[in-house]
Amino acid sequence: MVAFLQKKIWFPDPRHYDQYLHDGLLAVGGDMSVARLQLAYRMGIFPWTDRPVTWWSPDPRGIFDLQRIRIGRSLTKILRRGVFTCTINKAFPQVIRACAEAPRPGGWITDQFIRGYLKLHAAGCAHSVECWQGDALVGGVYGVGIQGLFAGESMFYRASNASKVALVFLMEHLRQRGYKLFDIQMLTPITESMGAFHVSRNAYLDRLDEALKHACTFSTHEAELPGGRRTS
Repeated sequence: MVAFLQKKIWFPDPRHYDQYLHDGLLAVGGDMSVARLQLAYRMGIFPWTDRPVTWWSPDPRGIFDLQRIRIGRSLTKILRRGVFTCTINKAFPQVIRACAEAPRPGGWITDQFIRGYLKLHAAGCAHSVECWQGDALVGGVYGVGIQGLFAGESMFYRASNASKVALVFLMEHLRQRGYKLFDIQMLTPITESMGAFHVSRNAYLDRLDEALKHACTFSTHEAELPGGRRTS
């Protein structure tokens, strides 16, 4: 059973549709306004296509435990050497456009997605971490922060290990800011190698309910990478 959305901003509760959501598709239609996107993430839902807009709540769900980050030896060496510099919210438009250009199945980050998340960024709910090599933007990750939830959307790299460094920086920043849930939707070889794992939809929704009880802010203050080097 899939709900068809009109102009009214609402979503069916994924818990009540659990028996129908075998592939995770929950609803079709609506728009990617700031209010609708905010409501979706609060309910454990995210958009995946735009013609029409489709809304998903997959089972299982990929997440990170921010207290159990796995950093391999080679990445640890790169962090200690200070090969890259990371920043926060310095180049959100460039990061999301670079993610859209990165080769991946489906090419789901369309112009409509970009416009929607740029508005969400302007509203203070979408954020980016940028990874630089000198003055060149060589990697990054962006996502949505609401209360104690951070939902990672996509990342890219133009230099080896740059996206991993951005991801480590992001996870450390979230941990320092007190975030309770880092949602990555689905596992990839990179995220799985760094400790991401699956939970059931209902277990995810339980974690989400708890995360939304915490008032966290995605500050632009400096964070310290595990290698001991500060970035600005």
